[in-house]
Amino acid sequence: MAIRYDGQVAIVTGAGNGLGRSHALALASRGAKVVVNDLGGAVDGSGSSSEAALEVVRTIEAAGGEAIANGANVADLNQVEAMVAQTIEKWGRIDILVNNAGILRDKSFVKMTMEDFKLVVDVHLIGSANCTKAVWPLMREQGYGRVVMTTSSSGMYGNFGQSNYGAAKMAVVGLMNTLVLEGDKYDIKVNCLSPTAGTRMLDGLLTDEISEVLTVEAVTTGLLTLCDKDAPNRIILCAGAGGYARTHIYETDGIFLAPEDQTPENVRANMEAIENTDNQKMLVGGFQQTDKFVAKASAHFKNK
Repeated sequence: MAIRYDGQVAIVTGAGNGLGRSHALALASRGAKVVVNDLGGAVDGSGSSSEAALEVVRTIEAAGGEAIANGANVADLNQVEAMVAQTIEKWGRIDILVNNAGILRDKSFVKMTMEDFKLVVDVHLIGSANCTKAVWPLMREQGYGRVVMTTSSSGMYGNFGQSNYGAAKMAVVGLMNTLVLEGDKYDIKVNCLSPTAGTRMLDGLLTDEISEVLTVEAVTTGLLTLCDKDAPNRIILCAGAGGYARTHIYETDGIFLAPEDQTPENVRANMEAIENTDNQKMLVGGFQQTDKFVAKASAHFKNK
């Protein structure tokens, strides 16, 4: 059955170029009314221009779709709230939010200024939180919503020179994990997309041959599966060059040390057992870790 978004309204941030543009065009081609949000700045976040967003709107309209442009800076909550108000005034609802806007200020940590660290976190993390906060009450009220965060392998696995970007991209995974729990009874599903594509963020880093494989459309194919009514929930979908995978976060079963044995030396001596993956599990709430450790302790004292 074809995935369609007829009658639905989607906001895509950072939609003037690259992945965001591809996401916006694809959502519109499948029936969604789209808010094309883009500050219109350079990759490092400097400058602004509405032309890129307007070009995407014209492309959508030329194909028979509906779209509006918006130049809100996602790091500014007041601007984001005004964007949401504009959307509601125009179409009366918001069904899909794709948090895609991002910038880069790459440098090794020793050379990076804290201003550049904070700016990248503000756009990727605070920007995603601002946009989600602005649509969350609406999605709760209508009993439906699909939110996608954009994470990155740089956050999940690390990448030299991207401490700011990596920190922000891992943080949105934590944001997803909690929002999944809070949105569950309102049919709000929240997922992460981890893309790799030959966009302007990778200018000069890829050969032409590799760029031809790393298409934005291949990533958008994955994005579309996270936006529809039958979307999964709480997954990190990795997409690039036609490859699709899922990242899981597991916790090993671990060990228990009696109070008299709780020394750093004993923790170090038991590291192999601590790292043993035989009974590892995916946890779906912070208290599951607490419950596990308390159960181990209770079993020890019960058997004394």
